[in-house]
Amino acid sequence: MVRWVKAGTVDNRFEGDRVSQALDEAKIPFLIKSFLDTAYDGLYVLQKGWGVVMVPEDSGEEAGNIISEVKGSFKKEGEGETDELG
Repeated sequence: MVRWVKAGTVDNRFEGDRVSQALDEAKIPFLIKSFLDTAYDGLYVLQKGWGVVMVPEDSGEEAGNIISEVKGSFKKEGEGETDELG
C-alpha cells in the first residue's frame, strides 16, 4: 500500500496547473486537493492556501523540489510584471 504525503501547497489554480504539468513531466503521481469551498466563500483558502499537493512518500523530496522551483518562477514572473507597471 502506497503512503501519500504532503509535498507542498499551491496558492491558486494557475500555480496548481503549472505544478501539475511539472510533476507530469517528472512522471511523479500526484493529487491536488483544493481547499476552495463555495459554502464557506473560500474561508479555508486564506488559512491553508488554495490547495495541497499529495505524492507517494518515496517521491516526496523530489516533488517538493519541483514545487519550490515552480513557485519561485511564479514569483519572478510577478516581479517582472510589477516592474513593468511601476
